[in-house]
Amino acid sequence: MSIRFRKSIKLAPGIRMNLSGSGISFGFGPRGASISVGKRGTYLNTGIPGTGLYSRQRIGGSNNTTSSPSSSRIINMTVNVEVNDDGTIEFKDSEGNFLPPNIVNIAKKQQGEVIQKLINQKCDEINEQIESIGEIHLYTPEPNIKPKYQSQEFIKPEPIAPILKKAGFFDKLFGHRQEKIEKENKANENRFIKESAEWKEEKQRFYENELQRKTLIENDIYTDSEAMENFLEENLQSIIWPRETLISTEIYNNGKQIFIDVDLPEVEDIPNKIATVPQRGYKLTVKEMTARQIQQLYMKHIHGIGFRIIGETFSALPNTQQVTLSAYSQRANTTTGQITDDYLYSVQVDRNSWSEINFQNLQNLDIVEALAQFNMIRKMTKTGNFQMIQPFSPAAF
Repeated sequence: MSIRFRKSIKLAPGIRMNLSGSGISFGFGPRGASISVGKRGTYLNTGIPGTGLYSRQRIGGSNNTTSSPSSSRIINMTVNVEVNDDGTIEFKDSEGNFLPPNIVNIAKKQQGEVIQKLINQKCDEINEQIESIGEIHLYTPEPNIKPKYQSQEFIKPEPIAPILKKAGFFDKLFGHRQEKIEKENKANENRFIKESAEWKEEKQRFYENELQRKTLIENDIYTDSEAMENFLEENLQSIIWPRETLISTEIYNNGKQIFIDVDLPEVEDIPNKIATVPQRGYKLTVKEMTARQIQQLYMKHIHGIGFRIIGETFSALPNTQQVTLSAYSQRANTTTGQITDDYLYSVQVDRNSWSEINFQNLQNLDIVEALAQFNMIRKMTKTGNFQMIQPFSPAAF
């Protein structure tokens, strides 16, 4: 789906000004096509540069219509600039119609910096998809920093009591007016009572949840397997994953051993375009990556996923001493056509060995080989092609 940036641009193209005894008129537009607005009305001026041919056609106003100089100095026009995924740039009016080249040129001249910013923003967006795919491991937390509970305060303001109306002299003379005021006051009082009760209930639930979370972080994740699963799931779901990634966990030996299965994204889900902005002009160049580049990126991504999940597990669960992670891809069996889970790698990591990684220097880590230093099963070529493997299983330990 094409992602678009929209920016409304206000055009005020006062290109030339003509003075005459009958008033002031301003011309808008480039040579060859312009609009003149003045005391005598609005005219469309068309001409072909270099030919001497010229025409003038009335398109609005009348001889009896007058306009002040201040109202005819500026023509306001909304221009929508759309930068598409394929690098094309479109200029449209407020109704979605494509603008003619002369108006596009005016937009570029007057709002060049804004348009250039949109192009650069789109370029960054396209390239950030590639970067996020290959750099997910860079945000892996250190394993020896235990989770800490941080108290939160209930910030929703308490409802304010309404200011009740008082019946005046004439209100008291006319009973229906006094009755109306009393009815409104009663309604406001009841609404305030209801809102206050709801606010107190919400506040109480908030602090009850805070107490439960404090107990979870300071006690339950050390002793309760279900709490461990929930807390690990919460941490993993808080990560912005570049592509959909599914995991399942099994906890053994009171949380000291964790087995994780990861359903990896498919190579077809990997972005395959990179973008550049030429130094001149308002352009965005988008090129497709080669098949080799895509495979290399996929190889880096799926190892980065495993690295990040292992790191998040050790960080979230202080009692965990060993993580076994197996990553698979769903592929069609060449003999049956059925979709099967083909495991691409399986790795077993203990906390002490994991702690030897320099988490302050992950940008210089070869993420593809970083997991190979541990107990790993993997059949992979240098170009990133995988053969199916038999992963570690809990029954083997």
